[in-house]
Amino acid sequence: MNVRISRSVGVVAVLYFTANFSAQTTKSKDTIAKENKIDEVVVIGYGTQKKSNVTGAIASIKASDIENIPAGKPEQVLQGRAAGVSVVTNSGQPGAAATVRVRGITSFGAGSNSPLWVVDGIVVDNIGWLNQSDIESIEVLKDGASSAIYGVSAAKGVILVTTKKGKRGKLSLSYNGFYGFSNASKKLDLLDATQYAKIINEGFVNDGKAPRFSNPESFGKGTNWQDAIFGTGEKSSHEVSITGGNEKSTYYTSFGYFDQTGIVMSDISYYKRINARFNSTHKVTDYLTIGQTFAYTHVKSQGVSANEEFGGPLASAVNLDPITPVVVTDWSMVDSDGYKSPYIIRDSEGRPYGISPYVNNEMTNPQAFRHIQQGNYNWSDDFVGNVFAELKFLDHFTFKTSLNGKKSYWGSRSFTPKYYLSPNFNNTGFNSLNKVDENKFEWSMENTLTYQNKFGDHNINIMVGQGVYRYNIAGGASLTYSNLPIDNWQDASFNFDIPRENITAKGWDGIETRKASYFGRIIYDYADKYLFTGTIRRDGSSKFATNQHWGTFPSMSLGWNVHKENFWPENNVVNNLKLRGGYGVLGNDEMDNFRFASFMVSGSNYTNSSNNIIIGYAKSTLENPNLKWEQTSQLNIAADLKLFNNFTLTADWYKKKTTDILRQINIPGYVGVPVSPWANVGDMENSGVELELGYKKNWEDFSISVNGNFATIKNKVLRLEDDIEYFNLASFQTMGAVSRVAVGQPYGSFYGQTYSGVFQNQAQIDNYVNANGVKLLPDAKPGDFIWQDNNGDGKIDDNDKVNLGSSIPKYTFGLTVNMSYKNFDLMMFAQGQAGNKIFQGLRRLDLPDANYQTRILDRWTGEGSTNDNPRLTRTDSNHNYSWMSNYYLQKGDYVRLKIVQLGYTIPQDVTQRFGMSKVRLYITGENLLTFTKYTGYDPEIAGRNNSEQDIIGVDRAYYPQARTFLIGANIQF
Repeated sequence: MNVRISRSVGVVAVLYFTANFSAQTTKSKDTIAKENKIDEVVVIGYGTQKKSNVTGAIASIKASDIENIPAGKPEQVLQGRAAGVSVVTNSGQPGAAATVRVRGITSFGAGSNSPLWVVDGIVVDNIGWLNQSDIESIEVLKDGASSAIYGVSAAKGVILVTTKKGKRGKLSLSYNGFYGFSNASKKLDLLDATQYAKIINEGFVNDGKAPRFSNPESFGKGTNWQDAIFGTGEKSSHEVSITGGNEKSTYYTSFGYFDQTGIVMSDISYYKRINARFNSTHKVTDYLTIGQTFAYTHVKSQGVSANEEFGGPLASAVNLDPITPVVVTDWSMVDSDGYKSPYIIRDSEGRPYGISPYVNNEMTNPQAFRHIQQGNYNWSDDFVGNVFAELKFLDHFTFKTSLNGKKSYWGSRSFTPKYYLSPNFNNTGFNSLNKVDENKFEWSMENTLTYQNKFGDHNINIMVGQGVYRYNIAGGASLTYSNLPIDNWQDASFNFDIPRENITAKGWDGIETRKASYFGRIIYDYADKYLFTGTIRRDGSSKFATNQHWGTFPSMSLGWNVHKENFWPENNVVNNLKLRGGYGVLGNDEMDNFRFASFMVSGSNYTNSSNNIIIGYAKSTLENPNLKWEQTSQLNIAADLKLFNNFTLTADWYKKKTTDILRQINIPGYVGVPVSPWANVGDMENSGVELELGYKKNWEDFSISVNGNFATIKNKVLRLEDDIEYFNLASFQTMGAVSRVAVGQPYGSFYGQTYSGVFQNQAQIDNYVNANGVKLLPDAKPGDFIWQDNNGDGKIDDNDKVNLGSSIPKYTFGLTVNMSYKNFDLMMFAQGQAGNKIFQGLRRLDLPDANYQTRILDRWTGEGSTNDNPRLTRTDSNHNYSWMSNYYLQKGDYVRLKIVQLGYTIPQDVTQRFGMSKVRLYITGENLLTFTKYTGYDPEIAGRNNSEQDIIGVDRAYYPQARTFLIGANIQF
């Protein structure tokens, strides 16, 4: 089923559907009727609740929805499966995480907008260590009413992950594995060597200079640098799980291995993960149950610069001239100055890798760069687990205590040889071997007491709880050995006895964060018709001064199952109808410890009368004892319907407002402190509509279930510091800031100049004047942009910059279809977004000889040739290329066919002969088609880093997601 809001992909808003069609045996009508009477249960935080009685906005994703998705990181399976949850893959690099946002940008800065992850009751900073096949369900608490039970940590949304537990019965063994290969789904259209030489010549000639190349045609096609970096990646996974138990004890054990190499230089772009898990539950008595969960994950990885214009294989492949060869075969070139260094990198046949005489700085031959990166890697070990005890007493009371912990170790190892890649990128002094080892321990203890009772038509659940939390008990050390007596990474070792002056070591300790919480919740319903949920949480944090330690976060939600009223007639149109609404206040304290205080730091040195240098100390910043929590209030109004017996529809409208946003403020330099102080200086609002539509139908041999979602979002900055209207965010090379946070605009809006066309002749330039007859662009020449005087002051300057669009998509959507016919099943999943802009910053502006995309062939070459693209110039006196403008922005709309999977389940009468209860074989294609007008590698672009100074949607040579083909098997014994 499809719903289209417009015709073109450019402004399309397609309703996202998830359709699950699983191979099933034919069921009797009685069995189906009994199943329909069973209420689905969802996790709500410190408990569960019947889905039919939930009053908050909670999206639930079950294991059956994601178990066959071959994702590298578990958070990626959320993409397109829950309305209002935006998941943008950080890059196509193996092991890359995803940027997850629940109902938009809540605070200033990327690090402040990630949701709270809770795995089996354990608060963690990410779920990259989790094995996807171990997940039983994922619940996303989206609104204030459902999230407020987590208080100060819940403003960005809460995602609850429940792992699989053992089941009573005989031991069951399952295997799930796949293998496949990947390649680039798209390459850029770049100039070949002949085209490049002609374009460079034209730039010289237009500036009144002689052309550089006398015979461009002699260069032929030249080097395709994209072919030099893109290759075939591989992807494989093997997972084994064992489950079983009896009436007293149950257990679940799993082991997993995941291995992926990238499509960009696979020997330096890879991700390997090993997982192990053991969950168990033991019923000691009829009243006492104990249990534990434990998981271990080891990761080893290496990556290239995923979205960085300053160096790395991708940026180099885009910017290097096609005249320079990958490997020098013309030995006459070896006598040039660039090849005289003894540290030049050579291939296996002793031939030097080409060095561009035109494009330097960080741009280097990718194949030579690959050699100096070999042997380097990052690693991590994560141990996550908890133990719990649950005591039931006095018929209606349950007391539960749990001790949770996560111990993480991580680090890196790298060897830097002597090398010469270019005049500006070399290391000819000494080699070095470095290792970094860091660790962090976090733990918490929570106790809850629950009263559950049903009397007559009244059903009540009262829960009170208390928790203590310790974070960032951390430390680390770094060790570097320099000038080792070796020349390759294979021989690098810390066992060499070298002079002490060649050894550098340093260490650090983290600053522990402490929190304490008290919380409570009342859930009440009358006859399953009238529903009420109320929560309150009080949090205290060591991040704030004594007078601001504590914050209180309440919420309330109501629901009405209208279809259960006596006046509701039985009908085949609207079978069920639930109305619900809620309001909650949430918190956020995402900043480092003690930002309210000012510490004395060294560095303010001075000399005395004897000209001796005295170590001086001064305040690091201004103190702010009134620094307090951010608060986010959220109103949610919704309806849940079942229609025509087979359709389900959920519609939510919300408004979310964040006040007193935490941020460092600007202060004059004469204040005399090196660090800007923190304050509560901003307000921001998000609002939107979320729709989920589902369809399910079973026939004798054919079954279908369809679920979909579509979401809108509107973001607006309401207030900043009292004396400013904006502050800048992402910057790009010599262009400066390209986006900003401004009052009245969406967070991270693009901001710059606008052009209305291209000057076709000198007369147009002479006639482009202000009210006083003065030329607005006196330095312009035919072929230059016509910059607009947006503020009407009669001159073109920075005051003419305007908002150029938002990087935040206005719509997110997708489509998944799963069908089964007898033993065959088919699943298709698509997703996308619309209404956002992408800044394409693939070309280095400070390198005039950098290569171009073929778009430059449509440049202005004479009167009437084009009104869209300016002339070629190296001096760029009219700032055609050096000013941030709408010239660099493109629509970010796309629809992507993310997954297509065809499976076949071997009949049981065949598999049982070999002792197997189920064997399913399948083939999968990932990222098969992408419909977009964006001309870069990939329209799905996350931020470059996790800082306030960057946003999504800035393309700096983005590592694209790969097209992948897999074969796999699910086997159960």
